[in-house]
Amino acid sequence: MNKACFLDRDGVINEEVNYLHEADKVVLIPGIAEGINRAHDAGYLVIVITNQAGVARGIFPEEDILLVHREIERQLALAGAKIDRFYYCPHHPDYSGECKCRKPSPGMILQAAADFDIDLKSSFMIGDRPSDVRAGENAGLAASYLVETGYGKEVVSRGEASGFTVMATPLDAINDFISRGQ
Repeated sequence: MNKACFLDRDGVINEEVNYLHEADKVVLIPGIAEGINRAHDAGYLVIVITNQAGVARGIFPEEDILLVHREIERQLALAGAKIDRFYYCPHHPDYSGECKCRKPSPGMILQAAADFDIDLKSSFMIGDRPSDVRAGENAGLAASYLVETGYGKEVVSRGEASGFTVMATPLDAINDFISRGQ
Protein backbone atom coordinates (compact mmCIF):
# COMPACT_ATOMS: atom_id res chain seq x y z
CA MET A 1 0.00 0.00 0.00
CA ASN A 2 1.00 3.61 -0.54
CA LYS A 3 1.06 6.45 1.95
CA ALA A 4 0.12 10.04 1.22
CA CYS A 5 0.52 13.62 2.28
CA PHE A 6 -2.84 15.29 1.63
CA LEU A 7 -2.73 19.06 1.17
CA ASP A 8 -5.45 21.65 1.03
CA ARG A 9 -4.79 24.03 -1.87
CA ASP A 10 -5.56 27.69 -1.10
CA GLY A 11 -3.62 28.92 1.91
CA VAL A 12 -1.44 25.79 2.01
CA ILE A 13 0.11 25.41 -1.46
CA ASN A 14 -0.64 28.88 -2.78
CA GLU A 15 -1.34 32.18 -1.09
CA GLU A 16 -4.97 32.68 -0.16
CA VAL A 17 -6.93 34.65 -2.75
CA ASN A 18 -10.66 34.69 -2.15
CA TYR A 19 -12.17 32.35 -4.78
CA LEU A 20 -8.92 31.95 -6.69
CA HIS A 21 -9.81 31.21 -10.29
CA GLU A 22 -7.30 33.24 -12.28
CA ALA A 23 -4.04 31.44 -12.99
CA ASP A 24 -2.07 34.69 -13.06
CA LYS A 25 -2.89 35.23 -9.36
CA VAL A 26 -1.20 31.99 -8.22
CA VAL A 27 1.64 32.68 -5.77
CA LEU A 28 3.17 29.68 -4.02
CA ILE A 29 3.54 29.59 -0.23
CA PRO A 30 7.25 29.91 0.63
CA GLY A 31 8.78 26.49 1.31
CA ILE A 32 5.94 24.46 -0.23
CA ALA A 33 8.08 23.05 -3.06
CA GLU A 34 10.69 21.97 -0.52
CA GLY A 35 7.98 20.37 1.61
CA ILE A 36 6.49 18.51 -1.35
CA ASN A 37 9.93 17.22 -2.30
CA ARG A 38 10.58 16.18 1.30
CA ALA A 39 7.31 14.21 1.33
CA HIS A 40 8.14 12.50 -1.97
CA ASP A 41 11.68 11.70 -0.80
CA ALA A 42 10.18 10.03 2.29
CA GLY A 43 7.93 7.87 0.09
CA TYR A 44 4.65 9.81 0.28
CA LEU A 45 2.36 10.61 -2.59
CA VAL A 46 1.34 14.28 -2.53
CA ILE A 47 -2.35 14.76 -3.20
CA VAL A 48 -4.36 17.97 -3.17
CA ILE A 49 -7.84 17.93 -1.61
CA THR A 50 -9.65 21.25 -2.17
CA ASN A 51 -13.17 22.66 -1.81
CA GLN A 52 -13.99 24.95 -4.74
CA ALA A 53 -17.48 26.26 -3.97
CA GLY A 54 -17.03 29.17 -6.37
CA VAL A 55 -18.32 26.85 -9.09
CA ALA A 56 -21.58 26.09 -7.26
CA ARG A 57 -21.96 29.77 -6.38
CA GLY A 58 -21.59 30.74 -10.05
CA ILE A 59 -18.47 32.84 -9.43
CA PHE A 60 -16.35 30.95 -11.97
CA PRO A 61 -16.63 27.95 -14.31
CA GLU A 62 -15.13 24.58 -13.42
CA GLU A 63 -12.55 24.97 -16.21
CA ASP A 64 -10.90 27.76 -14.22
CA ILE A 65 -10.01 25.27 -11.48
CA LEU A 66 -8.04 23.24 -14.01
CA LEU A 67 -6.22 26.33 -15.28
CA VAL A 68 -5.20 27.23 -11.72
CA HIS A 69 -4.01 23.65 -11.13
CA ARG A 70 -1.91 23.76 -14.30
CA GLU A 71 -0.31 27.00 -13.12
CA ILE A 72 0.44 25.52 -9.70
CA GLU A 73 2.01 22.51 -11.42
CA ARG A 74 4.05 24.80 -13.69
CA GLN A 75 5.39 26.87 -10.79
CA LEU A 76 6.17 23.78 -8.71
CA ALA A 77 7.96 22.17 -11.67
CA LEU A 78 10.28 25.20 -11.84
CA ALA A 79 11.31 24.27 -8.29
CA GLY A 80 11.57 20.56 -9.14
CA ALA A 81 8.38 19.57 -7.29
CA LYS A 82 5.14 17.94 -8.39
CA ILE A 83 1.65 17.08 -7.20
CA ASP A 84 0.59 13.49 -7.83
CA ARG A 85 -3.11 14.32 -8.19
CA PHE A 86 -5.60 17.11 -7.58
CA TYR A 87 -9.09 16.36 -6.25
CA TYR A 88 -11.66 19.11 -5.90
CA CYS A 89 -15.24 19.51 -4.75
CA PRO A 90 -17.19 22.06 -6.85
CA HIS A 91 -20.25 21.89 -4.57
CA HIS A 92 -21.77 23.99 -1.80
CA PRO A 93 -24.77 22.76 0.21
CA ASP A 94 -26.63 26.09 -0.15
CA TYR A 95 -26.29 26.12 -3.94
CA SER A 96 -25.91 22.56 -5.22
CA GLY A 97 -27.12 20.45 -2.30
CA GLU A 98 -25.28 18.07 -0.01
CA CYS A 99 -22.43 15.96 -1.33
CA LYS A 100 -19.94 13.46 0.04
CA CYS A 101 -16.83 15.21 -1.22
CA ARG A 102 -16.97 18.63 0.44
CA LYS A 103 -14.64 18.87 3.45
CA PRO A 104 -15.05 18.12 6.32
CA SER A 105 -16.49 15.03 4.63
CA PRO A 106 -13.67 12.59 3.85
CA GLY A 107 -15.00 11.82 0.35
CA MET A 108 -12.06 13.17 -1.66
CA ILE A 109 -9.54 11.50 0.64
CA LEU A 110 -11.39 8.18 0.42
CA GLN A 111 -11.54 8.47 -3.37
CA ALA A 112 -7.79 9.12 -3.52
CA ALA A 113 -7.21 6.15 -1.20
CA ALA A 114 -9.16 3.91 -3.58
CA ASP A 115 -7.44 5.34 -6.68
CA PHE A 116 -3.91 5.01 -5.29
CA ASP A 117 -4.22 2.11 -2.81
CA ILE A 118 -3.37 4.42 0.11
CA ASP A 119 -2.99 3.25 3.69
CA LEU A 120 -4.89 5.98 5.52
CA LYS A 121 -3.33 5.04 8.90
CA SER A 122 0.11 5.92 7.44
CA SER A 123 -1.00 9.18 5.83
CA PHE A 124 -1.61 12.76 6.94
CA MET A 125 -3.50 15.96 6.07
CA ILE A 126 -2.42 19.61 6.13
CA GLY A 127 -4.90 22.47 5.93
CA ASP A 128 -5.52 26.03 7.05
CA ARG A 129 -9.16 25.60 8.14
CA PRO A 130 -10.89 23.39 10.70
CA SER A 131 -12.80 21.64 7.88
CA ASP A 132 -9.46 20.47 6.43
CA VAL A 133 -8.31 19.02 9.75
CA ARG A 134 -11.68 17.37 10.33
CA ALA A 135 -11.65 15.81 6.85
CA GLY A 136 -8.37 14.11 7.76
CA GLU A 137 -9.77 13.00 11.10
CA ASN A 138 -12.98 11.75 9.46
CA ALA A 139 -10.92 9.70 6.99
CA GLY A 140 -8.96 8.08 9.82
CA LEU A 141 -5.59 9.54 8.88
CA ALA A 142 -2.65 9.17 11.27
CA ALA A 143 -2.46 12.97 11.73
CA SER A 144 -4.05 16.21 10.58
CA TYR A 145 -2.34 19.58 10.91
CA LEU A 146 -3.66 23.13 10.94
CA VAL A 147 -1.07 25.54 9.54
CA GLU A 148 -0.86 29.26 10.22
CA THR A 149 -0.69 30.16 6.55
CA GLY A 150 -3.83 31.20 4.66
CA TYR A 151 -6.73 31.41 7.12
CA GLY A 152 -4.89 29.38 9.75
CA LYS A 153 -3.49 32.33 11.67
CA GLU A 154 -7.01 33.80 12.01
CA VAL A 155 -8.37 30.42 13.16
CA VAL A 156 -5.69 30.25 15.87
CA SER A 157 -6.17 33.90 16.96
CA ARG A 158 -9.93 33.37 17.32
CA GLY A 159 -9.28 30.37 19.56
CA GLU A 160 -10.80 27.90 17.08
CA ALA A 161 -7.78 25.59 16.93
CA SER A 162 -8.31 23.86 20.26
CA GLY A 163 -7.48 20.18 19.96
CA PHE A 164 -5.68 20.65 16.62
CA THR A 165 -1.97 20.14 16.00
CA VAL A 166 -0.87 23.59 14.83
CA MET A 167 2.29 24.32 12.83
CA ALA A 168 3.54 27.59 11.41
CA THR A 169 3.93 26.36 7.82
CA PRO A 170 3.15 23.34 5.64
CA LEU A 171 6.88 22.56 5.53
CA ASP A 172 6.94 22.45 9.35
CA ALA A 173 3.97 20.03 9.35
CA ILE A 174 5.58 17.76 6.75
CA ASN A 175 8.85 17.73 8.66
CA ASP A 176 7.03 17.00 11.92
CA PHE A 177 5.10 14.05 10.54
CA ILE A 178 8.07 12.52 8.73
CA SER A 179 10.32 12.96 11.79
CA ARG A 180 7.88 10.78 13.74
CA GLY A 181 8.82 7.91 11.42
CA GLN A 182 5.23 6.96 10.60
